[in-house]
Amino acid sequence: MGARHSARNTWLSLQARTLRRLAGMARRTSRLPAHLLTGIDGEREAIFYLRSQGYTVVARRWRNPKLRGDLDLVAWDDTSKDGATLCFVEIKTRSQRDLLPAEMAVDADKQQTLRRLALSYIGRLPKPAHQAPVRFDVLSVYLEQPRARRSQSTTEPEDESFDEAAPSVSQNAGPNFVLNKGAFQWA
Repeated sequence: MGARHSARNTWLSLQARTLRRLAGMARRTSRLPAHLLTGIDGEREAIFYLRSQGYTVVARRWRNPKLRGDLDLVAWDDTSKDGATLCFVEIKTRSQRDLLPAEMAVDADKQQTLRRLALSYIGRLPKPAHQAPVRFDVLSVYLEQPRARRSQSTTEPEDESFDEAAPSVSQNAGPNFVLNKGAFQWA
């Protein structure tokens, strides 16, 4: 099982790196605002992260034309102690960490929107799936650039003394994730 799990994660890592490179090329010609591109990048990274954690992603950006909003990801968590659990995953992506964690952006209004969409999604599933446990997860994705790349993209002069004191970050450092399983409930 260990070798199989390792091979799976190696394959997922290779897929993620390839898609990052392709997205980087597409980003150069995109006319979308930077914050939307950051969100798209975060969703892509989230899919690979969740797959590496044992989730099976079944829907991305699911919408009901009669309701506002969308479900970022819908996935089955087969590793849950309750058996296969249907998870509605809200993704919050940030390019850097802030005073408040990204998951704090899922306020009461957003939770209510997600509940309505989840009920609509469940209503479209076959009857046996209606009995499955359901959970709302919030995944925070931090796409922090390594220090060397970040300093090249700013017009401010570098503060050498600050850089020496800062921990070094590898150029290949990937995103950081914070998965909050069961972040909120139905009521």
